[in-house]
Amino acid sequence: MEYVDGFVLPVQKKRIGEYKKIAKLASKIWREYGALDYRECVADDVQFGKRTSFPRSVKQKPGETVVFAWITYKSRKQRDAINKKVMKDKRLAAFGDPKKMPFDMRRMFWGGFKTIVT
Repeated sequence: MEYVDGFVLPVQKKRIGEYKKIAKLASKIWREYGALDYRECVADDVQFGKRTSFPRSVKQKPGETVVFAWITYKSRKQRDAINKKVMKDKRLAAFGDPKKMPFDMRRMFWGGFKTIVT
């Protein structure tokens, strides 16, 4: 079975273009090191729920939207090896200062998941 890293994060709407450039570079890097798939999706039909929702999960602020993303690998072992290489890749330095990113990294969340149905 495959292994998936999933991410949810708030992105400033006015900076979606900038975020897309970062995502394209990240996609290229992860795939070069062996990721099977890399997807970044911006909210289109996402409501602010009474108790839970994508906007609530990232404490969405006015002028922000939510991005839902995932990277697919053959296995967790492969994921760990790929991520180790990715984190050493000098092209990631192009992302620059985390404080200048088009999203708030403190409100981003992620995790690794075992695939149970495909």
